[in-house]
This record gives sequence, structure tokens and C-alpha cells, in this order.
Amino acid sequence: MLPTKVKINYLQVFTLNVVLLILSLAFVSCDSPRHPNIIYIICDDLGYGDVHALAPETSRISTPHADQLAGAGMVFTDAHSGSSVCTPTRYGVLTGRYSWRTRLQRGVVQGYADNLIAPERATVASHLKELGYHTAILGKWHLNFQYQDPETGQFLEKPKRKPFKAPVGTEILDGPLTRGFDYYYGFHHAGSMQEVIENTRVISHEPEINMLPTLTRKSVAYIHERAKDKDTPFFLYLPLGSPHTPIVPSAAWQGKSGLGKYGDFVMETDNVIGEVVKALEANGLDENTLIIFTSDNGCSKAAGIPELAQQGHLVSAHMRGSKADLWDGGHRVPFIVSWPGKVQAGSVSDELICLTDLFATVADITQTELPATGAEDSFSFLPALYGKPIESERKGVIHHSISGHFAYRQGKWKLLLAKGSGGWTAPREKDMPEDAPAAQLYDLYADPGETKNLFESRPEVVDKLLKDLKSDIAMGHTRRGILSDNDLEEITLWKSGAPN
Repeated sequence: MLPTKVKINYLQVFTLNVVLLILSLAFVSCDSPRHPNIIYIICDDLGYGDVHALAPETSRISTPHADQLAGAGMVFTDAHSGSSVCTPTRYGVLTGRYSWRTRLQRGVVQGYADNLIAPERATVASHLKELGYHTAILGKWHLNFQYQDPETGQFLEKPKRKPFKAPVGTEILDGPLTRGFDYYYGFHHAGSMQEVIENTRVISHEPEINMLPTLTRKSVAYIHERAKDKDTPFFLYLPLGSPHTPIVPSAAWQGKSGLGKYGDFVMETDNVIGEVVKALEANGLDENTLIIFTSDNGCSKAAGIPELAQQGHLVSAHMRGSKADLWDGGHRVPFIVSWPGKVQAGSVSDELICLTDLFATVADITQTELPATGAEDSFSFLPALYGKPIESERKGVIHHSISGHFAYRQGKWKLLLAKGSGGWTAPREKDMPEDAPAAQLYDLYADPGETKNLFESRPEVVDKLLKDLKSDIAMGHTRRGILSDNDLEEITLWKSGAPN
């Protein structure tokens, strides 16, 4: 018997296939959450010991919001800025490259000059923007840009005296919007904080005391705005100008700490975290937002470090030195990461990391490739966020002081190519006797306060570290498998003279 002839309704089959396709796509969408929002809060001159949760025995300043963030996430106890001063660290955060590989060999920039980040260089912001992120910077840039008179087309020259205030309406030619950001509101550096910039022009002149409250409000407003488009992830780079000088806590915070203006300013800075978290929670964004809270270097002497110490507050906790120095107080910084559902609450990591590592970590999180000729000194710390060891080809972390002195950290060992602090803390280089050892070597596990110099007694360790440091500098990169050179043909290794 022949089989019964089946009559096929092609319209029904087509409709069924479409339904199955839609259901399949919906399943994939539910199973593959979008990239997380990323908020990177970097304070200016906040010491490791200024955060109460990091140094409860020696901190006398109340920082409830940083403490809560630490309780909800992970504290890194051995995180270091790329330099012990502002500009070089910020360059490293955004590019994943040590700043001493550029023309900036010491100190910081002052504005009214070409952007330190080359136009063709990828940044964390440009990388995320290509992935569909909305990118914004609210706060301090401090990487140079040019000012142009919109009527004459002439470039403005830097004023001879601070505060620097370009006229309202002045155009910014090569600012953050040319380096990967969609939106910019803030100022260039502390000396020009009265000059408020939005996107590509100077929009007003305001007293410095208004800046931190304004950045707090703008941050909250930005989060509320981005919540309207939850399908588009955002990267908020929040480089605060506090508690750097001018130390100007607003009226609502004056007298709060009981430790003077600096303590008050730290408390007001801490409040930014609370307002950001509150805005995320109000918009249902907290579960898919990664928050990093850190500082660009150690506490400045302008804070009144001896006076704070007399009141029981140690800005660098157990460490020697402060801002500008090669000792750890100059560059070991607070580093707290919160990422609900990903980072275990109340966890701690002792992994050695550097602020240049943001770029590689973001690429790791988004499962994207790093640029072939960028992020030269960036290594992902994502494994540490999951409680796993960081495995990479990095030999060590390179430290750099305000005067351009180098130091090298590898495991427990730290080699400083300087006779003194290499910065502002006594003894400074010019104060050291000629017959003092040309360098310093410390076992940080046994001597975290860097008090016992082993340079002359452990020559084999010195030779090993010096060899690796020279190699890392000469290659032009520490991340393997890329082609990249330093911007200068020669970088001076010994700033105070090599040993005989």
C-alpha cells in the first residue's frame, strides 16, 4: 500500500521556524548578560592610611562609604600607582603604559601644551567605546591639551601666575573627547580648578570649593541619565581633585572630622562613593556595575602630615614616605573593587598590581583583545577578583618618583635607584652624603617600613633585579608579544649616579 500523501502548509512551517529562532535568541540573550558598567573613582593624593578600613589601628578619619565598599568587595593590599605623582599615574591608568616611556621623564604637566597621550594611542575609553560603551570623564584631566581663542584661532599661552583661568568660551582642541570619551566635565589640574570645562570649551569660572560638590552631583546625574538606556553599558572615569590642594571642604563638611580641613576633605571625598552607590541602587544598576576606588599616589605633605600624626592619624599607615617618594608611602595606594555576584564580599588580595593594569583587566572582562601596539605595561587582575592567582609574564612592577628616580619591585624584594626618598621626604637626594650607598634594597616581607638597607649585603639580589629592570625599560614594553618602543632613544636609569 502506498503511503498517504501528506499535505504541507509552508506558511505554518515558516511561522514555526521564526518562532523557534526568536525563542533561541531570547534564550541566548538571557544566558549572556551584557558587559558590566564600569566606574573608576580615583582620588587625588589620598593616602593608604586615610581609609579607615585599610588601617583601622592608625586611621582617625571616618570613611564609612569606602569601608562599606571594602566590606562588599575586595581590598588589594599591594596595589601601586604607576608613579608617586599625578600626571604619570593618570597616563598609565588610561593607556596601560608607564609614563616614563614618553617625553615626561619627571614631574607633572601644566596644561597649554599638546596632549601627552598620542592621538593614535588606544585608551581604556576608546577601547570600551568601540565595544558600544558610553564613556564619560568627570573631574581632573591633567594630561595636557591646547587652548584656542575661537575668534582669532590663536593658541593661548600659559598664564604666568595661578590660578590659571582661560576666558569663558575658549576652545579645547585635543582634550578627552579626542581620546575616547563621549562626555567631559571638569578641569585640567589643581592650578586651574576655577576654570570649568564641558566637552570642548571653557564654560565658566567658579571658586575651587564648588568643584567637589559639583562633581558629586554630576556623577549622580550621569548615572540617572544612563539608566534611561540600560541596554548600553557605560564607563565612568571619575578622577576627583580631592583631597589634593586647595584643601577646601564645603560648608556642610567643615569640622566633621575633628582633624582639621584635610580630615574634613577626606570625609567629603568618601561621600562621593556613597552618592554613586545610592544612585546605582535607585536605578537598579548596582548588580551589573563594577566599581574601583583608588588614588593616584600617596598623601601630600600639604595635608599637614606631622600634625595629623600627633592626633594619631598616619596617612601612609605602616609605610615610609608619602607623595612624590620612592618609598611605598609614595605609591602604594588604596584599591577596593566591588562587583556584586562576581567578587566575594569582604575578600582580600595580596597580589602585586599596578594602576596600569586597568586596560588589560577591562579587555579580559569584555573578552576582547588588547591593541597590538598599546597597553604595553598592563596585566589583567581579573583572576584575583575570582580568588585565583595572577599568572603573567610580568617580572616586576616599576616605580617612579617625582624626580624621575626608578625603583623595582619583585616579590618580596624592592630595589630603589636612589640614595634617599627620591622625592620630598627627608632625607632627599641633595641631603645625602657622597659616601652613602648609591641605592637601597629592602625585604618588604620582613621590613615593610623600609628601614634596613640590604643593598651592600645582598649583591646577588641587586644584580638580578637590576638586570630585569634594565630589560623592562629597554624593550619598550613589559607585555610580551607586541612591538612597541619607548618614545625616547635613551632613558637615564641612575638619576643620582650609578655605583662605582
